[in-house]
Amino acid sequence: MASFALESFVSQATAQARDLSEPADCVLALAPLMLELIERATTFLEPQHYRSDPNHYARNLVYDAPDASLSLYTLVWSPGQWTPVHDHGSWGVVGVLEGVLEERNYVRLSPDSGTDEGIHLVRGGVILLGRGAVTSFVPNPDHIHITGVPPERPRAVSLHLYGRTMNSFNTYDIASGTRQRVSVEHNES
Repeated sequence: MASFALESFVSQATAQARDLSEPADCVLALAPLMLELIERATTFLEPQHYRSDPNHYARNLVYDAPDASLSLYTLVWSPGQWTPVHDHGSWGVVGVLEGVLEERNYVRLSPDSGTDEGIHLVRGGVILLGRGAVTSFVPNPDHIHITGVPPERPRAVSLHLYGRTMNSFNTYDIASGTRQRVSVEHNES
């Protein structure tokens, strides 16, 4: 049985996502709700939401809307684990439950021609997100980044809300200037 905190969050997030068609408006409304949710995470997260994997960061499903309009995951990052360089193709709101999550951003210098080649990215800034921090992103322009935990830091756990079922994203090969859509797996809860 889901807790009241999770049920309330899902209800409010569903209403906001339905009523606000602009992704920037949606994340503006949802970021304060995520801040409240991470403060109450112990009331609804269970041991399976903290599963890790020795080979890569772990994605643990907390909630997936029946109409695929929202999904909520815990991501568990052991020291030295990183995502590939990627974008989401969706808006999202992220809250940090434990540790420090590092986000290294990329800036696209080439125009978006809609193709998966000729993409020129350069490294941008870095954001360090400690326990209790909330961040968000929107598509168009794509939020391209790599996220993880350096080997010298302890594990991090974050809660991610996406504006769709997050079962795939675009990954980027900086050297070849290409991107490709890849499927991403998660642990069922």
